Amino acid sequence: MLRAVFLSLALVATSAHAVGDPEAGQAKSAVCAACHGADGNSQIAQWPKIAGQHADYLARQTRMVRDQQRPVPQMYPMVMNLTDEDIADISAYYAEQTVQVGVADEALVELGRAIYHGGNADSGVPACMACHGPTGSGIPAAGYPLVRGQHATYSADRLRRYRGGEAWEGDPMSAIMVGVAANLTDEEIEAVSSYMEGLHRAE
Repeated sequence: MLRAVFLSLALVATSAHAVGDPEAGQAKSAVCAACHGADGNSQIAQWPKIAGQHADYLARQTRMVRDQQRPVPQMYPMVMNLTDEDIADISAYYAEQTVQVGVADEALVELGRAIYHGGNADSGVPACMACHGPTGSGIPAAGYPLVRGQHATYSADRLRRYRGGEAWEGDPMSAIMVGVAANLTDEEIEAVSSYMEGLHRAE
């Protein structure tokens, strides 16, 4: 099972795409700023922060929305006419920005820390840090995104969607997350999402 998982990740990580120009990306980023903020730090908790996110991850997700592989109705009109070069440039720009720190709910930290760093052996939930790293910085070469500092509201929504089986055709990463989230409880989702929002403090 693990062999198949990592093989899928290797195929994603080694896909060849152009390296973007951050300066050009800044000039093109107005299309994203209304929702994600000029520097990638969205002010609305339902919309993800993309500041500091790995450029390859951002570009891949954006291409999937543009190509209608990943349904995001609010985003599609914004990206439908972007070229691969545009997407690479914009992604490179946001990757160079700094994610604004978040704060975890102290009442949820103990459970959130336990799930993030150790998972739940009884229910078969793996530790989040196995893929996203002990400080939530992700593993760029394997396609695992940065999660530290992310809005808890956004993370919790994504985890609930994964738990419900939402995955995208041709995207092994989302299929992996469906398996990871399958046995998470609502309480665990809320706790680990809050913990990740404040995970920058672990650095």
